[in-house]
Amino acid sequence: MAVDPSSTQSRPSASLPPAGLASDVPPKLFDRALLRQRRNRAARSLTDYSFIAHRAFDDMCDRVESVTRDFDRAVILGGGPGLVQQLTKRPVAEKIGWWMQSDIAENVAADLGPRACAIDEENLPFAPESLDLILAPLGLHWTNDLPGVLSQVRLALKPDGFFAGALLGGQTLTELRRSIMQAESELMGGVSPRVSPFAGTFDMAALLQRAGLAMPVSDIDRITVRYDNAFALMRDLRGMGETSILTERPRQPASRRFFQRVAEIYQQNHADADGRIRATFEVIHFAGWAPHPDQPQPKRPGSATHSLAKALGGEEVSLDEKTGR
Repeated sequence: MAVDPSSTQSRPSASLPPAGLASDVPPKLFDRALLRQRRNRAARSLTDYSFIAHRAFDDMCDRVESVTRDFDRAVILGGGPGLVQQLTKRPVAEKIGWWMQSDIAENVAADLGPRACAIDEENLPFAPESLDLILAPLGLHWTNDLPGVLSQVRLALKPDGFFAGALLGGQTLTELRRSIMQAESELMGGVSPRVSPFAGTFDMAALLQRAGLAMPVSDIDRITVRYDNAFALMRDLRGMGETSILTERPRQPASRRFFQRVAEIYQQNHADADGRIRATFEVIHFAGWAPHPDQPQPKRPGSATHSLAKALGGEEVSLDEKTGR
C-alpha cells in the first residue's frame, strides 16, 4: 500500500526530460511485474486479508443498486477473491446479466471462478463500447498512468455505461509513516518521503472528467483498523500482497533495529488504552458515466433567465456599480 515495510529507502522523484523537450510518457514509478509476482505469491492468503477491498466493493454494490437501470455486461477489475460471491448475495446481482472478474496475477485469477482472467489494468483488452458496467475495487492505486487507464475505461463503456472505482487516499497508514519518519530521523539522521502518489477526491473527479466521463463524483471512506502491534500491521500488508513496488526500490533490507524502533514509536504515539495500535486506511470512491445524449447537460453560460439576487430577495448590482465606474 503506502509504505514499504521491507526497506528504509524512499521513492525517488520522477526524472524530467531534457530542457526544451516534453514527454507524454508517464514515469514508470511502479514495477508492475513485481506487483504480479507478489500477488501471485500471496494468492492463497488474500482471502484472509481482503477486508478493505470487500468493504469498498460493498459500497460499489450500494451505488449500482441505486441506479434505476440494468447492465447487460459487467467487469470487476481486481479486488481479489470473494467479490463475486459477495455480489451474488445482493440485489445488485439481479441488475447484471453477465459479469467477469480479473486480476493482474495469474494465480489470483485462477481462484476467482470460471469467468475470470489475468488482465493488466494498464492495458485493458476490451473492445470499444463493449461493456455496460466496470467496477474497480482497489485495483488501480499501483498504476503508472491512471489518466490513461481511465481513458481506456471510458472507451470500453457503451454510451450511458457506468464506472465506479476505489483506491487508497493520501491519509492511508499515516500513523506508520510518521513512526517510520521519526525512526529514520533518530537512527539515520534524515527523513525521506516514502509514500505513493495517491490522489485526492478533487483530483479524482477532475481525472474522470478529463477521461471523458460525465457527471463525475468522488468521496472518502476513512477506516480505522486496530492491531496488537506494528509487526502485525506489516504482516497484514504482506498478506495483502500490497508492499511497495517502487521501480527504484532499495535491494538491501532494513535492519531489525530499525523496525523495532518503528514499533516502539508507533506504540508510544498511536496506541489505545488497551495497548492496541490504530491504523488508518483512507479509501477514495469515485464514479462517472460514459456520455449519452439523454443525460442531464450543463446549461450554456449566460443562458439564465432569472436573477439569483431577485430569487433571494436582494437587489442586483452590476460590476461597474460595485467598482464605482
